[in-house]
Amino acid sequence: MIRAEPPHPGDFQIPAAVRELDSRTSDGLHVQPLWHPHDDHLSVTVNDSKTGEAFELEVRPGHRALDVFHHPYAYAAETRHLERLTTQTAH
Repeated sequence: MIRAEPPHPGDFQIPAAVRELDSRTSDGLHVQPLWHPHDDHLSVTVNDSKTGEAFELEVRPGHRALDVFHHPYAYAAETRHLERLTTQTAH
């Protein structure tokens, strides 16, 4: 699942229940893997200060969290593709 409501770069705050596991920033791209202990799932947030694009990806079963952390756009493209297929087959 991709959440399209982007956090603002300076205003992004992690709720107390969510744990930031790591963080990296490169060329305006800020990426954080997050652990949500209340339901024991992982997600990765991406904030691109150059384009203004920001999103959050859930780490799906079978995916490696570090791979999603290092290649979030590849996983975002895959997720968007799967969501389109699901929408098309539902009609």
